Amino acid sequence: MQSDAIIRFEGPEDRAQYRRPAERPGVEFYRARIRDHRFEAHSHEAYGLGVITDGLGRFRWRGGEHLAPQASLMLMNPADLHTGQSADAGCWAYHMVYLDEDLLPAYGGDRSWRFDAAVSGSPAQAQAVARCMRALWLAREPLAVDSLLLELVELIRPQARVQGRPAEAAGRFEPVLDFMRSQLDQPMSLEQLAAVAGLSPFHFLRSFRAQHHATPQQVLMALRSFEAKRLLALGQAPAEVAAATGFTDQSHLTRSLLCRYGVTPAAYQRQLGLPGARRTR
Repeated sequence: MQSDAIIRFEGPEDRAQYRRPAERPGVEFYRARIRDHRFEAHSHEAYGLGVITDGLGRFRWRGGEHLAPQASLMLMNPADLHTGQSADAGCWAYHMVYLDEDLLPAYGGDRSWRFDAAVSGSPAQAQAVARCMRALWLAREPLAVDSLLLELVELIRPQARVQGRPAEAAGRFEPVLDFMRSQLDQPMSLEQLAAVAGLSPFHFLRSFRAQHHATPQQVLMALRSFEAKRLLALGQAPAEVAAATGFTDQSHLTRSLLCRYGVTPAAYQRQLGLPGARRTR
């Protein structure tokens, strides 16, 4: 049984909820209303399909600042690094569905889909997506979840393009990202990563930042945080997850998840209805 408890942040008006349909691994639903919290740079390693339902959001993506107004779509590619916060004194509210890259074709999409604009869509399209996401949040029958996901992917289709071969610069850093993912529990050096890319250390540092709009350390912490959240969703104990993903201790893991995803390990597991999850604020 999934829990619909609300995560509350340090700001009295900030709140968020996570839910995963137990019968469909690779899918996560998220909705939030944020006024004060500022999400540090993070990624989801999945397609992020979202809609802004209220207010105005601001986030950094691909090296630029972007605004996400009410009645617009917010679309993220797997591993897109981004921040997030309210852009004014009011609350910014949005719904997201995260779909694993390998799962998208099952719902009529394409594994090579890419979004060139993080904020797009007409108000009418955004309203249709919002209705679909509200229904998804309430759906408990597996057939209803799958049917609504099929509808959601169809609604998003006009915003997607099929990706061709990656540019040479992007391709050069794919082995570096794979190396990071394979060694998350180990300390890493600039020299190690540069050797994987076949570049001198400081040439690598400059080129990596130019390509990813983030330093290697920022990307590494985003990858560690995402993998930690994935392991927590499998029911692993927070202390074990911290050790497996390269955090110094459980407190370090808690700070990282709170900054990047707005949730502590215990609260996240509690929202997913995992047995043994501690009751927290």
